[in-house]
Amino acid sequence: MHALSVTELAEGLADKRFSSRELTEHYLRRIESHDQALNSYITVTAEQALAAADAADQQRAAGDAGVLTGVPMAHKDIFCTQGVRTTCGSKMLANFTAPYDATVVRQLAAAGVVMLGKTNMDEFAMGSSNETSHFGPVKNPWGVEANLVPGGSSGGSVAAVAGGLAPFSTGTDTGGSIRQPAALTNLTGLKPTYGRCSRYGMIAFASSLDQAGPITRTAADAALVLQAMAGFDPADSTSVDAPVPDYRAALDAPLAGRKLGLPKEFLAEGLDDGARAALEAALEVYRQQGAEIVEISMPNMHLSVPTYYVVAPAEASSNLARYDGVRYGHRAEGADSLEALYKRSRGEGFGREVQRRIMVGTYVLSAGYYDAYYLKAQQVRHLIADDFARAFEQVDAIIGPTTQGPAFALGDKTDDPVAMYLNDIYTIAANLAGLPALSMPAGLVDGKPVGVQLIGKAFDEAGILNLAHQFQGMTEHHKARPAGF
Repeated sequence: MHALSVTELAEGLADKRFSSRELTEHYLRRIESHDQALNSYITVTAEQALAAADAADQQRAAGDAGVLTGVPMAHKDIFCTQGVRTTCGSKMLANFTAPYDATVVRQLAAAGVVMLGKTNMDEFAMGSSNETSHFGPVKNPWGVEANLVPGGSSGGSVAAVAGGLAPFSTGTDTGGSIRQPAALTNLTGLKPTYGRCSRYGMIAFASSLDQAGPITRTAADAALVLQAMAGFDPADSTSVDAPVPDYRAALDAPLAGRKLGLPKEFLAEGLDDGARAALEAALEVYRQQGAEIVEISMPNMHLSVPTYYVVAPAEASSNLARYDGVRYGHRAEGADSLEALYKRSRGEGFGREVQRRIMVGTYVLSAGYYDAYYLKAQQVRHLIADDFARAFEQVDAIIGPTTQGPAFALGDKTDDPVAMYLNDIYTIAANLAGLPALSMPAGLVDGKPVGVQLIGKAFDEAGILNLAHQFQGMTEHHKARPAGF
């Protein structure tokens, strides 16, 4: 059953080929037998999952089931879940139990899904390899023996889905944390438009960039899950009150006449030959379907990474100021003053990468440097958004690589933060502009997956899901599975 897509599992439940309890028990057995090799889960909620599965079976027997009723899934451990530990991958919150559900959690629960547990992640979503988690690194199912990283920060979420330990999962994407790991594990990962999914109850990293989204095997599954996650939430001041279209209805629209923009800056130095070949093969698939590939230029794209690493740390330093050991979170023992309590609690509770970003953020916001760094970065952010606006006057969507190449090994880049940050060089711009973007499987390079990215106009998730679904109808890349899983 773990080889089936979410859509196929939903059909199997509707046709009564298996029950939600049978399905949930199957996934719990797989977590028990396989997760020791991956470390994809921080918390497994077996008892709660079986109770939810029984309730889903009763709901279906009563004729009151939705499409997703009874389908198991996993939440990234950044979403608050009432009564279940929410750690954000940090020692600071290692024993924190949320008193309420995040809106995304509540919406998916209302759709009838069964939560299997909470997945591992880079601490406070800061990382591109899932090596900064307090709960240990996650391994990529495509290279357990080779110690390949799954990408980050949603590394546990993608490892669980790629390894067949969950049919789908939620993730968050601040600079590529859904798309980059999805590319490295042969999955489909969607970052919706900023404001499309509620951030209420999602622990904040960089508030103007964070966005929740689905991680699935196929675009059709992503459309199905996004339908349940999207929508206006009055509890989130950045949530946009815009109609949510029927994402599945648009999947089969023909591509003839559609224009895809290929930024020439995406093909500059640094792109792996294998990833370049996978992109060129994808372009050819789209040409065969009648789409036109148009070369475009986005002259400020190269400023995305330095801009991001001013804006995101600045917002992180503000958001993480609340973790001082007083009201909740890790509290140092034996402090002899309030100042000592603050310093020791934060020094012990945060890992090195989080401390590094807090220090950078505090520096760029400090008196005398605010105008030179933070204000300048916000101005450059507008230039990047303007690049996209001009591009979308010519084309319907933008296509390019998701990553520079396939997954690397644990420890390869931990001593070089700049090399690690460049992992997100193709994904960050969409976050800075608040646009929807999707990574889809595009083939294997030396046995390791690579992805191709599609970026759409604001609130045109349906358009890029349509492009990805049509691509997956013409290719077999998304059907490949890692050996042993």
